[in-house]
Amino acid sequence: MENSWVDIHAPAGMRPYLRLSRADRPIGAWLLLLPCWWALPLAIAASPASLRAEDLWIAVGCGLGACLMRGAGCCWNDFTDRKLDAEVRRTRSRPLPSGQLKPQQALAWMAAQAALACAILLTFNNFAIVLGMASIAPVAIYPFAKRFTWWPQLFLGITFNWGALFAWAAHTGSISTVPILLYMSGVFWTLYYDTIYAHQDRDDDGPIGVRSTARLLGSHSKLWLASFAALSVFFMLAAAGLGLGLSQRPLALSLACAGAAVVGIHLAWQLRRLDINDAGICLDLFRSNRNAGLIPALFFTAAAIAG
Repeated sequence: MENSWVDIHAPAGMRPYLRLSRADRPIGAWLLLLPCWWALPLAIAASPASLRAEDLWIAVGCGLGACLMRGAGCCWNDFTDRKLDAEVRRTRSRPLPSGQLKPQQALAWMAAQAALACAILLTFNNFAIVLGMASIAPVAIYPFAKRFTWWPQLFLGITFNWGALFAWAAHTGSISTVPILLYMSGVFWTLYYDTIYAHQDRDDDGPIGVRSTARLLGSHSKLWLASFAALSVFFMLAAAGLGLGLSQRPLALSLACAGAAVVGIHLAWQLRRLDINDAGICLDLFRSNRNAGLIPALFFTAAAIAG
């Protein structure tokens, strides 16, 4: 396995902590951040007069918060799953099941990251702060979902796309139908990409009783994945249409809708390549969803600055 920047540049004593936070695997932070970067430019595009200097901090603060909360969430996930992870080939080398860190060290590292994220959260408006605090509930529940439901990927979607609601609220001070539609788009997108990801562990998950949509859907996964992708694109188009439909800015509306359409093309390309029995392809396609998520972020930003 190729060494990451953590192995090459980080102090030896910090490496287990950074691996626990998946600092060497930034895809998770991207997937947590991107719904924020959908909502903020779409909110600005829907009301160009609302653009202000503080929006730059919202974008940056969401980025910092996503990195910190992804790290804290990974600590919590690995703490709760440390015994299960020891039974799965892909995860048994993680810092907790391998004995590189003790459980109390993981909890302390989680608390440190969460405290920094909280400090960032407190710089936003009161409504956004309350909304951000509310996200702790799905974060806390998610690691246990695989024990009581075949749909843990749905719980991940509920958790990972909270930023669509948060960033909209940070800009506008409220929530409307548009960010809820965008949130739903993100939930189905997560169902799509995390089902692909879960196919890597399908054979190991069965004997230890870990449930997933990959195991549930099995050979029918491609049909379901196509449905998840279509629903994600549908809700994104609905958010763009509702948000900009009355703005009398046809170029902005066209750009926002084009972003959703191009995402659909990208997801269709992924499905054509997918082989659920090839773990390497599943991992590559999962990671390619960073690019998929950047597409609407860029198109929505163009819509926000379009005349």
